[in-house]
Amino acid sequence: MFKQQQPGLSLHPYFLLFISILSVSISSILIKFFSETPTSVAGMYRLFITVLIMLPFVSWSKLTSLEMGKRDWLTVILAGVFIGLHFLFWMESLVHTSVASSMVILTLQPLFVMAGSYFMFKEKAGPLTIACMLAALLGSVIIAWGDIGISREALIGDGLSLVGTLMVSAYMLAGQKVSRKLDAKLYSVVVFSIGGFVLLIYNVVNKQPLIQYEASHWIYFLLLAIIPTVLGQYIFNILLKSVGATTVSVGIIGEPVIAILLAFVLLGESVSRFQWAGGLLTLLGMGMYFWLKSTTAKRNVNTIQNGDVQKAS
Repeated sequence: MFKQQQPGLSLHPYFLLFISILSVSISSILIKFFSETPTSVAGMYRLFITVLIMLPFVSWSKLTSLEMGKRDWLTVILAGVFIGLHFLFWMESLVHTSVASSMVILTLQPLFVMAGSYFMFKEKAGPLTIACMLAALLGSVIIAWGDIGISREALIGDGLSLVGTLMVSAYMLAGQKVSRKLDAKLYSVVVFSIGGFVLLIYNVVNKQPLIQYEASHWIYFLLLAIIPTVLGQYIFNILLKSVGATTVSVGIIGEPVIAILLAFVLLGESVSRFQWAGGLLTLLGMGMYFWLKSTTAKRNVNTIQNGDVQKAS
């Protein structure tokens, strides 16, 4: 269910969601540009640099007033492990398969999150909501249909993308569980730090080079931290409290559409009729989903207000 806009959000949640989706859409293009760089190293520096950027803005004084139990902190630790593994598997998938193929599998995230939300938070989705979500998913499949590979290499990439999608779905659900108790900045710094250390351990065990990189690679790491992480993943964490993990995940379905448009504008890549049709269907399904969520929220607010008026009279 769409929740009331949380205090401190000066912009509408859906506008922030659009900004975050636009930002994370750029990550696949950046990763493809620097495909020779070990993805586990890129993911590690992406998280560590993000932490360094965010540290000065964290209010550490709030730590003493947190009402967090052992289970809550365990959830935060698991969220950090999940985001680290997501970057490890999903970024590596782009080395083995096409952006389109990997993106389509990533758009399964709302289905995983919706199922998890039902069991964890008792959140139920109506038939119309599910229909809108499926329409958006179908659009994503149409977009990538011509680029989906069936070679052994592509199947490896698709498998990695699926595992990465499961990891980020678990990360979203864990974030929603503690979002009422933990400030988004503090939560992000903690989970990004843990995720970075997960990747550091992986890189050390696999003897990946950690510092022998050219200036262009460090700029790449910085861009990954600023654009898809600070302006993408961090905003997702903020929105978990106001709109929930399922709605954030539905927004991510639009990532392939934006990625294709960016490739069209920035790289001069052609867009097929199937991709245009799939993109329009995706946007239509997403638009209907958000409209249903918004109208349901307004109806609930009006019901509560009318009930308060009746009690007062």
